[in-house]
Amino acid sequence: MAAAHGAAPGAGGSAGAARPTGTASAAAPVPVSGTETGTGTETGTAVVAGTATGTGTGTAAAERTAVRRLTVLLTCAMAFSMLQLFLLGALGPRLVDELGITPTVLGLTTTIGFGTAAVLSPVGGRIVDRFGPRRSLVALLLVAAAALALIAAAPGAGLLLGAVALGGVPQALANPATNKAILAAVPTARRGAVTGLKQSGVQLGAFAAGLPLAALAGGLGWRAAVGTAAGAALLAGVWAACALPNDPPAPAAGPRTPWVPCGPVAWLAGFSLFLGGGIASVNTYLALFGVRELAMDPTTAGTLVAVLGVTGIAGRVGWSKAARPGRAEWLPGWLGSGALGAAVLLAAAAGPARPLVWAGAVAVGVFAVSGNAVTMVIVMQRAAPGRAGQDSALVAAGFFAGFAAGPPLFGLLAESGRYGTGWLLVAAEFAAAAAVGFVWAARDRRARAGRVR
Repeated sequence: MAAAHGAAPGAGGSAGAARPTGTASAAAPVPVSGTETGTGTETGTAVVAGTATGTGTGTAAAERTAVRRLTVLLTCAMAFSMLQLFLLGALGPRLVDELGITPTVLGLTTTIGFGTAAVLSPVGGRIVDRFGPRRSLVALLLVAAAALALIAAAPGAGLLLGAVALGGVPQALANPATNKAILAAVPTARRGAVTGLKQSGVQLGAFAAGLPLAALAGGLGWRAAVGTAAGAALLAGVWAACALPNDPPAPAAGPRTPWVPCGPVAWLAGFSLFLGGGIASVNTYLALFGVRELAMDPTTAGTLVAVLGVTGIAGRVGWSKAARPGRAEWLPGWLGSGALGAAVLLAAAAGPARPLVWAGAVAVGVFAVSGNAVTMVIVMQRAAPGRAGQDSALVAAGFFAGFAAGPPLFGLLAESGRYGTGWLLVAAEFAAAAAVGFVWAARDRRARAGRVR
């Protein structure tokens, strides 16, 4: 069995190298168990698949295989954690017609789901730090399956909103649990790439909701499509329970840490608040905008969400690889600026330039959606010992609070058919995110320069 130990980045973002040793055994579980020790160091046990002896090429190949398997599992967990959001957006036209709900109620589903996630995120981060990623990931997938099953069975707005609130639980666990698993098991040099890939799981969920599941809804009905998603989440939960090794014993209770973000975490949470407000409005209303304002059929409008998902995957992977210390701090501001341009394209599509809606969807995926992945890379680069889960959760809480606040405001405009004004509201939210990102990067550069002197 091969053990890989990597130093998690401390306050300065530096880290030690991974040191594979030992012999790999066949058909071993995916690596995730680990504990944090020392200053800025998180030690993990990487259990690898395949057969390799010694410390040479065979062990390195086995380690790569193990990391790939872990990446696939974490990507699935991220996809299912927020799948309900994309399903409600992609299937929004059908829900409005069949359940008799208004566009405002459709926006309220996002508010309730992410409001729940925002409130629970700080608690979720502490739970992950206390009990480990395996238990958290299994719970995440099983609760996601239950929430999706309840949505599929909902006879009206009441149960639908209750199911969406339940879906806030996996959202609160997703970033802390997956980040903790990466710090415990993935060599330092590969953490940025793996983080981008697992964060792209959210956009994989958008693609699944916008294309195959929307197509299934067109043939068998939206309840069958959501029920299929629930079954897939349940299978993923069983897979995680069988594949992941047991978590290490719970660590002894350390000093109490603050519930309120401070330092870089506070700035990243503020950036995420405005970014999330804009993204949530796009996710929730883009398909409905296509049907009601651009005369698209529901399947074509769902394809807009799929395009958003595919470009979001590419953006998250690419920008996460680029997010190295010294450069990563400036990326939130630049990505917010690109997102601002994307919202302007959507506003133009509400007028005579209707084809620009496709360019706007692509740009939202490349720039806006990628921002969350970059913030998670920065959090892991700077997490103090024992704080990876909690810091991830506090930044995610800001993101989820934005998701909760954005759609109701947009919904009020959508009710009166003022989609162009709604997209300008989204542009203002992205502009605010860019401003927060640039101000923090400048302050952080001055602070680092002062420490060097």
